[in-house]
Amino acid sequence: MASKTVQSVKNLGIFQKPTIFDKGVGALLPEAYRKFYKEWKLTEPSAVHYVPEVGKWKRDDITGEVSPVQNVKLPLVYPREYHKHMWGGEAVVQGFQIKDRYSRRVPHFWVPVLKRSVVHSEVLDKYFSVIVTERTISLINANYGFDHYLLKTPACDLHSLLPLGLKRKILQELENGCPSLNSKPDQQKEILEKYRKYLDAYTSEEIDWYGYSFTQACRRMERQMEEQVTIVPLKHVYRAQLIDKLRAANIEEAMGQSLKSSESGLGNTWLQKMNPFGKKKPTT
Repeated sequence: MASKTVQSVKNLGIFQKPTIFDKGVGALLPEAYRKFYKEWKLTEPSAVHYVPEVGKWKRDDITGEVSPVQNVKLPLVYPREYHKHMWGGEAVVQGFQIKDRYSRRVPHFWVPVLKRSVVHSEVLDKYFSVIVTERTISLINANYGFDHYLLKTPACDLHSLLPLGLKRKILQELENGCPSLNSKPDQQKEILEKYRKYLDAYTSEEIDWYGYSFTQACRRMERQMEEQVTIVPLKHVYRAQLIDKLRAANIEEAMGQSLKSSESGLGNTWLQKMNPFGKKKPTT
């Protein structure tokens, strides 16, 4: 009975842990970015370092023993330089190595083979020198081009920020009609007919927020909020308040002041009268 009560309370969501979108600047991020973040971080990526088995049970061909299928993920490490390269979903595999059966296992890291290569984007009409893996080159060839590879692959499989940022620029270029190819109208028309179909999966706002990390998205939101706030110097505020108080006191010199005088400076007539060190006119 107690277990059923605990389960019912959990279903109500009382013990749900707050996410990064429930506090701070993250709560102000638009739904367009949340959709990208879900595709990037919360979607299961394709298996790269192991072959997943289908089904719940498997039978051994020799012994005939039936055992449950366990697709256990390997512990992966993503170094700092990872987001500046394109690894095609690969990562550093962390594990243990046994040289022979008489020695103890030792920690070991398997690093993918990296090399510098040049890729070409037809939409952007540019060449990029990037560090890639053999799997990245294979995926580009399998998709018949660099642009097709980026536009077809979901964010969870691209993973690093470099290809995600290039994908955003390609989508923005297609949305604007490829202005970089205005001098080549035939090529521009061909490119638009070839890649325009990828825009159907995104809205303008989703393209605008695509490919940013959570920190970058928060900084961008903070800049937008700062631009919307109009900063008024305090001296103008205090001048306006002072003039309002003087008008309320029925001072003749203040009654003639306008809002324009509050920006250009206070009048000299009553200001000189209030200054004890000012020159006084001789009385006759």
